[in-house]
Amino acid sequence: MVKLSELFSFSSRTSTIGVVEGKKRDFHAQYAVKEQIGKGGFGTVYSAVRRRDGMEVAVKEVSKDERVVVGSNNLPLEVALMQQVQDVPGVIRLIDYFDMQHCFYIVMERLHSKDLFDFISEQGPLPEALARDLFRQLLTTVIACHQKGVVHRDIKDENILIDLNTLKIALIDFGSGALLEKKIYHEFQGTRVYSPPEWINQRSYRPEGLTVWSLGILLYDMVCGDVPFECDAEISRAQPRWFSGLKLSSEVKSLITDCLTVDPEERITLDSILNHPWLANRTAPKAISRCRGELLCKENTDEAFSYSSSSSHSYSNSSSSSHSTSSSSHSSLCSL
Repeated sequence: MVKLSELFSFSSRTSTIGVVEGKKRDFHAQYAVKEQIGKGGFGTVYSAVRRRDGMEVAVKEVSKDERVVVGSNNLPLEVALMQQVQDVPGVIRLIDYFDMQHCFYIVMERLHSKDLFDFISEQGPLPEALARDLFRQLLTTVIACHQKGVVHRDIKDENILIDLNTLKIALIDFGSGALLEKKIYHEFQGTRVYSPPEWINQRSYRPEGLTVWSLGILLYDMVCGDVPFECDAEISRAQPRWFSGLKLSSEVKSLITDCLTVDPEERITLDSILNHPWLANRTAPKAISRCRGELLCKENTDEAFSYSSSSSHSYSNSSSSSHSTSSSSHSSLCSL
């Protein structure tokens, strides 16, 4: 198991571009920043171009505040975690980072992509074959990150990019991540509607249990077109609603139910998910060939897509157009 001090020590010496320089470097001399392309709980993301070769990149600006964990070498934990998983397929590539006066700049690869939140909002519920392919990719990536000693802690549709040419996924935003340890965690800065009942009710969780629950929420989102629970009471009850018009298979409903088991001791494990009958089906998604160059992934019934157009990620209608990332305050409109 990698210790936090060792992780920072390793990261301060190693970079995807070679040895990290000890002196301050001029970010703006190397990159031209363009428009804002995203915003999250820990920073703002901009498109940019590397001046020396014109390569398009994404730059995340992370403010220096009390929420950002920084090591002894003034290296953000987010950067250290990303360096630790750089050889994991399905993780966004870190190109460079800069320590500025009031913030950090994290430079990453820029993909011809769309995040899964927008993808589902536009497409509605995904066909099971396509959802299976995307979910299997993500599961493999997450397990590999855990094997590297890194837990993401904010798995959600907004943190998954889909390459529109290949339908390959990339996991992004390790700002809520942590070192994976065999212990009970008592702090969480991920997204409330993806958090498990044990966090909602006891303010504690184990990393695998948190990850499995989040994967269950995400899989429901993929095949139903929206997250299953919107308040603490619904999370605590964990009774997802199934829509007959979607004609979901019993296998996918079984896997989602196993992931969304209230008791974390009874919840399915990551290894068991990998061996679940639903994932054993190797049928290639018919939508892949039709998705090259255009977003057309609909194999479901007209009734299903009639449902999706009225549901269509209802939580995106909030002022922030995204899920709440607050771990301590949440407006719960439901009652037990």
